[in-house]
Amino acid sequence: MAGYHQFAQYYDLLTGNVDYQKRCAYFIQLFEKHKNSKLQGDLLLDLACGTGSLTFAFEKQGYNCIGVDASEEMLSVAMEKKLALSSNALFLCQDLAGLDLYGTVDYAVCALDSLNHITDEHKLQKVFQKISLFLHPQGLFVFDVNTPYKHARILGEQAFVYDLPEVYCVWQNHYRPKHHMVDICLDFFYPQGESYVRESERFCERAYTGEELQNMLQHAGLEVVAIYKGDTLYSIDETTQRAVYVVKKET
Repeated sequence: MAGYHQFAQYYDLLTGNVDYQKRCAYFIQLFEKHKNSKLQGDLLLDLACGTGSLTFAFEKQGYNCIGVDASEEMLSVAMEKKLALSSNALFLCQDLAGLDLYGTVDYAVCALDSLNHITDEHKLQKVFQKISLFLHPQGLFVFDVNTPYKHARILGEQAFVYDLPEVYCVWQNHYRPKHHMVDICLDFFYPQGESYVRESERFCERAYTGEELQNMLQHAGLEVVAIYKGDTLYSIDETTQRAVYVVKKET
């Protein structure tokens, strides 16, 4: 998420509805359900960690955490939190396609549709290959993605407004059906003296089909263990908005 510059200072305010403790508990539930009994480690990699909220939630549950994000601005906020929490989490500023660790991790997660921000399928393939390289042979990789259905039917040509004391945000989408792409424009208005200052952020999301994702994962030596609907243990269907993948290394 190298494009998150102005957004970084407002990210936690605008995602206040996300229950990171609940998401953490759900991912741990998937770990326990699908992990190999031989996997004994607790080193967890949080990909596209942003401001670190999920990273710290995992650390609170006993995991040794590494957070990786390409945005210096987002990681700056994460580091402020780290100091406030006296956390031992390690944060690295790296593009996911250039992931470089000292060794393998037992678990990897990528949450909140972060992989949808990688709109080039060749780059996403590199990301999967890097994850495969640094994932323990018995380890698990869990990620969620927005589906083509959500991009076409839910986000589409929609606009959203967030009216908060600290910032007024207008979120506008433009849908490009060829590759299930959504162009996103964020306009921030924040008070400065007796007037408001406007700042803007633009980025794009791409929704990949299940077939596209599974082909890329397989090419990276990763095997899909399960696919769930949202934060449930139910199978996906044609109206699923967020799909959760549980992946392991092929043996």
